[in-house]
Amino acid sequence: MITASPSVRLSSPASDWRELWRDAITDPAELLRTVGLGDRPDLLPVDDAGFALRVPRGFVARMRHGDPADPLLLQVLPQRVEHDHVEGFTTDAVGDLASRAGHGLLHKYDGRALLIASGSCAVNCRYCFRRHFPYAEEIAAAGQWREALDRVREDRSIRELILSGGDPLALATGKLEELSRGLAALPHVTRLRIHTRLPVVLPERIDAPFLAWLDAVPLQKVVVLHANHANELDADVDAACARLRGTGATLLNQSVLLRGINDDAGALADLSERLFAAGVLPYYLHQLDRVQGAAHFEVGDARALALLDALRARLPGYLVPRLVREMAGDASKRPL
Repeated sequence: MITASPSVRLSSPASDWRELWRDAITDPAELLRTVGLGDRPDLLPVDDAGFALRVPRGFVARMRHGDPADPLLLQVLPQRVEHDHVEGFTTDAVGDLASRAGHGLLHKYDGRALLIASGSCAVNCRYCFRRHFPYAEEIAAAGQWREALDRVREDRSIRELILSGGDPLALATGKLEELSRGLAALPHVTRLRIHTRLPVVLPERIDAPFLAWLDAVPLQKVVVLHANHANELDADVDAACARLRGTGATLLNQSVLLRGINDDAGALADLSERLFAAGVLPYYLHQLDRVQGAAHFEVGDARALALLDALRARLPGYLVPRLVREMAGDASKRPL
């Protein structure tokens, strides 16, 4: 029988998120043992294709014990097919490097600029479009954010700052407070958008000091979460979302359409319903960014459009995410 994993150490609500971060599983063999698949070393490649495993134990606890096809496990477990070189899959799938406008600053779309706040994530998702990104050279938070914010100050067309990464919530709250001080010199910026997976994979990060910082940010605030399957959400995630909403932030979710994980109308409908129950509005369903090492996750456009039609037939319109693809050089996400 497949059950929730019984051998994972569950975190206490009072646990410090930094301790839980350090205690993440980084050994693929340990991950398999933890979810009851220790007798399946055949599932693992010889190496990690240059992209190390990292997954918090609390997220592992949501995986089904003994199931090699668990949709959460497949998002993080290194696989042999990552070594395949597939035509059209590159190391810079969405043209990040061509859109560089300063140290750690990407400027792709009108009115918005993106700060590469951190190169770290609490979880390394195998389909990550920035798995090959040169983070060591492009961190906006370096030097108290000065260079990136100086460039934003020069361009008064920028109304929204987007914090991305990596994961911006990997930064200490004190580092985020440095950003707040810099925002005071940018009166033309009226909105702060934070793209983060931490409230889902490590909800303990949404602690009192972070909430005090976010509550005090004098801008409109949007927090875009990233969940791909309803099983990723539990009571701890619900509580983290409630705390975020208490700061006045609007909560959205973006997902990636992934073969073998959520390429099913029922799974996608369940995700939308579960997100809305947690106070999060489905926003984007991304077609896979064609990054080298992730081709095995790709779902064809015809299948994606059929799934979208099925969602429209069974969900109210506000729970149907927009199916999009990001293309290098485009002025916006491309709707499908």
